[in-house]
Amino acid sequence: MLYSLVSSGRLHAPDQAEPTVPWWSFTKTVLAATALSLVRDGLIGLDDPVSDELFTLRQLLRHEAGLADYGELPDYHAAVANGESAWPVEYMMQRLDGTRLRYAPGAGWRYSNVGYWLVGRLIERLTALTLDEAVERRALAPLGLANVRFAKTREEMRNSPLGANPDYDPAWVYHGLLIGPLSQAALLLDRLLAGSLLPQALMGEMRTARMLSGPIDGRPWKTAGYGLGVMQGSIEGGIGLCGHTGQGPGSTIAVYRAAVGDASACCAVYAMSSTEGLVETVAVERLLRMFE
Repeated sequence: MLYSLVSSGRLHAPDQAEPTVPWWSFTKTVLAATALSLVRDGLIGLDDPVSDELFTLRQLLRHEAGLADYGELPDYHAAVANGESAWPVEYMMQRLDGTRLRYAPGAGWRYSNVGYWLVGRLIERLTALTLDEAVERRALAPLGLANVRFAKTREEMRNSPLGANPDYDPAWVYHGLLIGPLSQAALLLDRLLAGSLLPQALMGEMRTARMLSGPIDGRPWKTAGYGLGVMQGSIEGGIGLCGHTGQGPGSTIAVYRAAVGDASACCAVYAMSSTEGLVETVAVERLLRMFE
């Protein structure tokens, strides 16, 4: 298990060279930050309809757009487990009936990777850049990150500690899969939530969550919800927690930030485990130690 800590804006340097790891669904936080930079710059409004669709950018970012998720397809999981190459996006959408809304936008909640694929397409359209270029210029570079990129090939994944599936095709993550050192994930979240990229009003929008549950068995959440690209809730002692957990074949990443008074801490944990609660619990334990 690997971990990286930032406290009060300062990175606790790792003892040894860090491997490059997949950020899995923590990539969604970076996509949300990039999309919100478009709102900051007046290129789109949070509550503007996306293209000719019925849903808004806010609803896409908070999984309230009514879209399904390809993760519900058994054949998707079987293909990934068999080491197959990713389906073309058109085929995936056809298999999923992905353009059909499952509920009226804003009337429900359903986690959707398809929604974030659409966020990526929106970013490309509004910036006239590739997603890689837009994320680099609007999020990674302004936040001072290094050695973070989108994985394109199986070879890039083989150089990461992946556990169960070392021959994974990163194209299975249709919205894009960022890879990089854990320290950079911790720094990104810490700087983003500290207000280094977005104005205070937009940060408030990002962290306004649709609350989904109370305590979750096997996980450290006392309350849990979803904001704009971030999981948001409370942990032991009523401390607020904000960040994202991501999971892929055989490994999990959890990146979270908490603040107590004027002190803040951010922890990124990566483990070759498919148990989200285990990795989140380690992140929370290390965060709480920072406040002792």
